[in-house]
Amino acid sequence: MAPATGNAVLGNWTTRAYHRGWLLTQANGLFDFFQHNSVNPKGGFYDLDDEGGPLDADGQVRGIHIAARAVHCFSIGALLGRPGASDVVDHGMDYIWNHHRDRKNGGYFWSLNNDGPADSNKQGYGHAFVLLAASSAKTIGHPLADGMLADITEILNTKFWEAKHGAIAEEFTADWQPLDGGTYRGQNSNMHLTEALMAAFEATGDREYLTKAESIADLVIRRAAGSVDWRVAEHFDAEWNLDKNYYHPNEMFRPAGTTPGHWLEWTRLILQLWALGGKRIEWMPDAAKALFAQSMALGWDNDKGGFFYTLGWDDKPAKRNKLWWPACEGAAAAHFLNEHLPSDFHEESYRKIWNVIERAFIDHKNGGWHEELTEDLVPSHSLFPGKGDIYHALQACLIPLFPATGSLTKGIAEAGGNSKAGDQ
Repeated sequence: MAPATGNAVLGNWTTRAYHRGWLLTQANGLFDFFQHNSVNPKGGFYDLDDEGGPLDADGQVRGIHIAARAVHCFSIGALLGRPGASDVVDHGMDYIWNHHRDRKNGGYFWSLNNDGPADSNKQGYGHAFVLLAASSAKTIGHPLADGMLADITEILNTKFWEAKHGAIAEEFTADWQPLDGGTYRGQNSNMHLTEALMAAFEATGDREYLTKAESIADLVIRRAAGSVDWRVAEHFDAEWNLDKNYYHPNEMFRPAGTTPGHWLEWTRLILQLWALGGKRIEWMPDAAKALFAQSMALGWDNDKGGFFYTLGWDDKPAKRNKLWWPACEGAAAAHFLNEHLPSDFHEESYRKIWNVIERAFIDHKNGGWHEELTEDLVPSHSLFPGKGDIYHALQACLIPLFPATGSLTKGIAEAGGNSKAGDQ
């Protein structure tokens, strides 16, 4: 007879001091790897190779989301009391404000190199992360935070937000002309804006941020995902009609089909939004449960472990490689579910996901986490050339240590940097 491995034997891992200590050790390892290796003295941050060296020390193209994520994560480090974290925040905020910001036309360039803009387009995805960075920096009193928060809020409101849809447009040229005719709308940029809007609400108390987050969630999840049996549709036309045949060569940001990792990410964000809004929006808990259940039923590889990167609309795996960020989002989603809607399934899924992360994604030799594995869980680099940033993995490690009532910055600040009761 196989040994029992249910909750009665293994319990809720996040209530156990050893597991919380293990998570904090992994978070410290990530901080060590990126804090000491990723800061580019010419501005911004390096993408790192497997050993922690710069992928391109001389010509690194620096996407704004990388700098913004560094600001967010090292603001978390500063709130926890990590020495040196605020220096990384200073470095990132300076680069965003003084280099990514377009002083002529407003907004923020997508990417830079040592000579200036490498891609001068204005992406909703990147602007969402600027809002997150400014909000997180405000929680530690950074001197540039208020100015950046006001600036990015105005840009989002006047350039990106489409009131008739209750969500943002996707992309513009440097001088704010619709890119490629302005016909594309995407859930990914709106999903990350939802995360950032919640952080901005927490940092400022301005409920307009929360109202916008609820509007996006209603469009992307209640209406769109709900209409296709709780699969999060990625690609839409300008009127937010689902485009199941959409194709774009950039498989990192706009892969075809569906992406189970985003179903997991939305699971957590929906529950966070539900909690921040006073648990008054009735559809959110059932939607979160359904999104997670579908991701485990369709996206999880029951044979080898890990989440397939994409599925076709026939629900069969399309891109069968396994990326680190869906595993990170799955662990965080399972924790949020088990805090708000506890069940054996949610707890067992949490343990299952962390077992694969420990076995295959954490690079025990070199530090950091492998960002891409083959279907057989062997490190590979078909999409991600190295170790790009700390964001997904750090949040996966720290989210279970703080109350599931808002973002990490809110939870850590309110707890005075101390994780929930029971730590030793």
